[in-house]
Amino acid sequence: MTQSGRLLSPVKSRMRLGIGAAVVLVLVGLGIAVLVSTLGSHGTTKSLVASVGPSGSPSTGTAGSKAGKASSAAIFVHVVGAVERPGLFSLRDGDRVVDAIAAAGGFADTADQAQVNLARFVSDGEQLVVPVIGATPPAAGAAGGGAAGGKVNLNTADLTTLETLPRVGPAMAQRIIDWRTSKGRFTSVEDLMSVTGVGDKTFEQLKALVTV
Repeated sequence: MTQSGRLLSPVKSRMRLGIGAAVVLVLVGLGIAVLVSTLGSHGTTKSLVASVGPSGSPSTGTAGSKAGKASSAAIFVHVVGAVERPGLFSLRDGDRVVDAIAAAGGFADTADQAQVNLARFVSDGEQLVVPVIGATPPAAGAAGGGAAGGKVNLNTADLTTLETLPRVGPAMAQRIIDWRTSKGRFTSVEDLMSVTGVGDKTFEQLKALVTV
C-alpha cells in the first residue's frame, strides 16, 4: 500500500498542474477576446468620423459638393494669355478673377501679375486675358476708351475695353455699344441701367468704374 501510495502521488500532482494550466489558458483566452472586441469597436467608431477638409470643417463628400454647386448658377469664362492651362472654364456666378486664374492652373512665369485685378468679379461669356510682362493691358489698348483715373468711358470704349469691366462679357459689351448707337450717347452713368441685362447688382459694381 505504501509503495502504491507513493507511486500515485506524482500522478496526482501532474493532474493538478494540468488542470491549473488549462484554467490559466482559458482566462488568457477570454482576456484576449475582450481586448479584440474592444479594439474592434473603437476601430469602427473611427471609420465613421467625417474627414476634415483644408478649411477645418467636416467634409461633406461628393454629394455635398454637388449640392453646393447647384446653389449657384454656372458661368463660363475663357482664360487666355500667360496662365498654365489656357481654356474655357465653368465657374460660379459671383466668382472673381482669382478663381478663374486658379482654374487655369495659376499664372505662368511670364505673367505680369500687377496688371491683373484679382479681386474683380468675372461674368458669363467673358474672355480674361492675362498679359505677359511688358505687354500693354487691354484697357489701355489702341482702341482706347479709358479716362482719367482709369475709368472706362461708356461713349468711346470698344468691345475689348468694355469687357474688362466686372460682369461685362461680349454680349453685354455689344448691348452697351448698341444702346449708345441708337440713343446717341450716354449722358450719365445712370443711363447704363437702361441697357438690357444691367440690373441693380451689376450697376453697383460698375458705377465707380465707368464715366461718360
